Amino acid sequence: MIVGVIPARYGSSRLEGKPLADICGKPMMQHTYESVKKSKLLNKVILAVDDERLYNAAKSFGANVMMTPKDIKTGSDRIAFVAKSLEKADIIVNIQGDEPFIKSIMIDESIEPLLFDHSIHVSTLAKKVKSIDELNSPDIPKVVFDYNNFALYFSRSTIPFVRDAKDAREIILKHDIYKHIGLYTYRRNALFEFTNYNPTDLELTEKLEQLRMLEHGMKIKVVITENESISVDTAEDLEKARLYYKNNF
Repeated sequence: MIVGVIPARYGSSRLEGKPLADICGKPMMQHTYESVKKSKLLNKVILAVDDERLYNAAKSFGANVMMTPKDIKTGSDRIAFVAKSLEKADIIVNIQGDEPFIKSIMIDESIEPLLFDHSIHVSTLAKKVKSIDELNSPDIPKVVFDYNNFALYFSRSTIPFVRDAKDAREIILKHDIYKHIGLYTYRRNALFEFTNYNPTDLELTEKLEQLRMLEHGMKIKVVITENESISVDTAEDLEKARLYYKNNF
C-alpha cells in the first residue's frame, strides 16, 4: 500500500495557525489534501495534525486525519509516527502541508522510481533553476547528483560553484543548477532508519535534514520534474496563493 501523509502543525513562527489560513473560502490544508487526493498512485491520504483545531477542521471537510503529539520536532518524525500505525504501508510519501496547489503528477513522479527499482529506498524531486532570485535565495536549497541521479549534496548555497561564470545571469543561461523540492517518498524501513538517527553535523550546519541521510550513507534518488509548486511560509506568500487560486481555478 502507498500512503501519502501530510504533516500539519498549528504553531508557526512566521504564520501562526497556517494550516487554517483561508484561501478563497477553504483552509489551506483542505486545498493541500484535495490536491494530493488527485494522485493516481496513492492508495490513501492522511493529514497528520498536532492540534484539536486542525483535527476538527479536517473532519469537517471529510479528511482522513490522525492526531499526533505536539512535541514531535519535525515533519519527518510526524510522518514516522503515523507510519507505525500503518503496518500495510510499504511506501510512504511525505507531502508538505504548506503547498496547497501541489500537482498530483509531482507526487506520482516521486513514487515511480520505487515501483520500478526495488534497490531505491528514498526519492525526492528537483527542478532546474530558472531565475536569479531562485539561484541566490538561501530559502531554496540546491542539489547536485551523480550520473545515476543519486544525490551527492544539498545546500542553501549555490552548488556547484561555477568558477568561470561572469555573473549570475551567465550561470542561469549556461549551466544546469537544480533546486530541491521537498517532497520525499520512502520505503517503510528507510523512513524509520532515517528518523531513528540523531541530527548530524552537516544537517545542523545547513539546517537541511535530508543531509542526515547522506551523512549516514543512505542514497536518495533525485527525480527531475518540470512541474512547480507554491509554498506558503509568510503572510506575503499567503496573498500570492490567494491570487494564484483566483487566476487558475
